[in-house]
Amino acid sequence: MVMDVASVLELLQSNTDLILTIGSAFVAVMSAVIARGETRRQRKLQTERLRQSIDAASLDWGNAAIDSLARCAMFARTRHLQANDGAFLANKANMLVVLSTLVDRGRMFFPNLNPDKKGAEKEGAYRGHRPPILDALMWTYHEMEAITREGGPGSEDSAAYIDECRRLLVSELQAYLDPRRKDEVVERYDDQTGENRSDAIAKSQALKSKLETRRPGFKFGAEAPAASTRLQ
Repeated sequence: MVMDVASVLELLQSNTDLILTIGSAFVAVMSAVIARGETRRQRKLQTERLRQSIDAASLDWGNAAIDSLARCAMFARTRHLQANDGAFLANKANMLVVLSTLVDRGRMFFPNLNPDKKGAEKEGAYRGHRPPILDALMWTYHEMEAITREGGPGSEDSAAYIDECRRLLVSELQAYLDPRRKDEVVERYDDQTGENRSDAIAKSQALKSKLETRRPGFKFGAEAPAASTRLQ
């Protein structure tokens, strides 16, 4: 039976409270959905701002590291042109300090790998294995530590070795800063694909092996030497 207009109006009037309740509930649900969407949007924006901030800081660190390795390579090529032994040792000491501090500053962006598997007795930042990007600085440190003003073990191709270390660092930094990566901000490096990570570790170990060949009998420390470096 079809209801006439009067009957419909009468039905609506008799159920006004119910209609208002349903309407209020609908508005509340829609408001909650909109608010939830806005919250997600704001959280996404905050995450992106954090990512940009971290990227900017890590890029500043990376630029300083690249510049330092380039200076070390040039120093190795021109060491015999230093005015005297005193000037050579002073410049070398400055570079060793810079390399040492860059390693520790880099830990803010590139924490050690597998901290639960090595160095449990050490302070938190030094447990585990250094990532290859910091190894590149450490191997350069050991190479620089050994070179002399004239001659010395492996000194003739020290610059070429340091250039190899710089290329490893640049490659790892580029992978870390790749804007196409969608991983979580603080986990991007740890989430690097296994293939890329294994390749970088292999290159780092190859550089270490070269350094061991160049410096027979040298005992590698697990972490960065103190800023007060020993000179030869």
